[in-house]
Amino acid sequence: MDEKSPLKMESDNFVGVLVAIVVVVLTIVIFILYRRRKASRNCILLTGLCDSGKTLIYAQLLHNKFIQTQTSIKENIGTYVINKSSLKVVDIPGHERLRDKFVEQYKDLSRAIIFVIDSATIQQDVRDAAEFLYNILVDPTVTRNSPNILVLCNKQDQTLSKGSNAVRSILEKELNTLRITKSSQLDSVDPKARKSASLGTSDSDFSFSSLNCKVEFAESFAFNKNGSVDVDQLKKWLSKIA
Repeated sequence: MDEKSPLKMESDNFVGVLVAIVVVVLTIVIFILYRRRKASRNCILLTGLCDSGKTLIYAQLLHNKFIQTQTSIKENIGTYVINKSSLKVVDIPGHERLRDKFVEQYKDLSRAIIFVIDSATIQQDVRDAAEFLYNILVDPTVTRNSPNILVLCNKQDQTLSKGSNAVRSILEKELNTLRITKSSQLDSVDPKARKSASLGTSDSDFSFSSLNCKVEFAESFAFNKNGSVDVDQLKKWLSKIA
């Protein structure tokens, strides 16, 4: 068997080194682009239905104070500093005619989404809350970016409020029903469109654990009659994603 000539060996070594350099450069470029994209997505979207307590949470989180609130027609934007990082918190109006517009505006900039639930009225409001959350979870941009999601079970100081485990169970059951309904509606119009309405795995009941993005639950109350506040679980969660 013929041995490789020194010239051939030198050529092969050169090609190997060149390939290694290209791989390293590409890795560095991809890493830089990823970091820049992540840095550009520094918004925390504060969403939920009207009267869920979003703006009170926003005020406690950013300004550590109670404020009188009313139904918003525009977003509130402020900076929350944690772990030497600055996060832009966007409090999105909960009115059904406005919320989709603002989610659309900020969704591609979101590092995380906080979905605030009124734990005291969740059983009455579950349909509206689940539909709003469903639209967020199946949004192509949200699916692609896979932001961290926190379902914040607010108003835990009220007597009839449900704990986070109960809220999770109520939402999963309603989202499962909604998923079936949405899929059937799309399938009757265009079978090919059914895929766009998928939420979790279709061969089992819906569970938040089946989603690609990480969904966590926490509890809070932003203000009660004694002036007490508890947003500690929210702050702990924000410290993990900062």
